[in-house]
Amino acid sequence: MASKEEIKCTFCRRPKHECNVLIAGQDGHICDQCIGQAYTIVKQETNAKGSSTFGALTLLKPTEIKTHLDQYVIGQQDAKKVLSVAVYNHYKRVTQKPKTTKEEIDIEKSNIILVGQTGTGKTLLARTIAKILNVPFCIADATVLTEAGYVGEDVESILSRLLQSADYDVTAAERGIVFIDEIDKISRKGDNPSITRDVSGEGVQQGLLKLLEGSVVNVPPQGGRKHPEQKMIQVDTKNILFVCGGAFDGIEKMIARRLNSQVVGYSATQDRNTVDKEHLLQYIAPQDLKSFGLIPELIGRLPVLTYLNPLDRDTLRQILTEPKNSLIKQYTKLFEIDGVKLSFEKEVFEFIVDKAMEFKLGARGLRSICEAIMLDAMFELPAQENAKTLHITADYAKEKIGKSNISKLRVA
Repeated sequence: MASKEEIKCTFCRRPKHECNVLIAGQDGHICDQCIGQAYTIVKQETNAKGSSTFGALTLLKPTEIKTHLDQYVIGQQDAKKVLSVAVYNHYKRVTQKPKTTKEEIDIEKSNIILVGQTGTGKTLLARTIAKILNVPFCIADATVLTEAGYVGEDVESILSRLLQSADYDVTAAERGIVFIDEIDKISRKGDNPSITRDVSGEGVQQGLLKLLEGSVVNVPPQGGRKHPEQKMIQVDTKNILFVCGGAFDGIEKMIARRLNSQVVGYSATQDRNTVDKEHLLQYIAPQDLKSFGLIPELIGRLPVLTYLNPLDRDTLRQILTEPKNSLIKQYTKLFEIDGVKLSFEKEVFEFIVDKAMEFKLGARGLRSICEAIMLDAMFELPAQENAKTLHITADYAKEKIGKSNISKLRVA
């Protein structure tokens, strides 16, 4: 009697004994090797069509973007309004239909520059917008950039980070957001001509021009210096939104000097009386950035200029407890994972805010102070199986701050 016909893979006809795994379907079978090949083909086709983990762009109206920002960022109403409009206009431009007639208006890209003290929320604003819109996002530090050919990183390394955050999906990366931090640190060192090159100042600004305006750039996929044998990835930057941020320490003096140098006269005196000398950043203008050391060509490619106010006591108090990802909610979640219920006296919040105002570190100072208060508890409680609750009192907080090194901070 003849044996039954051996089961084979329906796709490659490989017999069952030659397969590691043979999966049965309703009318056929498929082996593990065919599954692997099919997965590779699907992945390549998906990437070729521009689909990625980021999916479709979520374009919201300016008021909707600001509403989302309000959930994560306290205060800074002017900056959030300007950012919401700029981001909406940018992605409206990206998603517009291709031009079909000669009369079609070509909308230019509007990159953004944020000016504000450290810890006021520049990075948080850019990161939150990228999360809302579901686009790739990366943070680049301008201080490590140098002119091509010198020790340091080339400006193209910025796009390497964006590619990495987009899982090397070039189509997704080409509609991402890049936040260039510490943009003020590459200001021109001086107007006097010198025999030495300004390789980390004006040289970097010149290198950034082509990225900001929009051009096809050869990007080393792994970052670092370019090598002739390294395969490059071409990235078009015309639809990448660049958001630059910097503290611009001392720019208030330049703003004050400009405001006081208006035309002499009775009306000019009246105008100076209406100037809010406590918040001079709200009067910032492109000429102040030029006076600080940014070249005019770079300023022209960052047409949307806005500012962030220094954080006052009330704002810091809100930041501590109100946002979706506030510090207190984060620590509560951390202890909850260990089965400990964390609670605070209201006086503790006031004490933390007072210390943050004393150290003048902005919102980042809040975390340093909270860490100093919570350190011993976070060290000891995970090992105590019977620990169920932890109540932080004002006396406990003052004791921990008094013993920590942070209490030795003094502001001149």
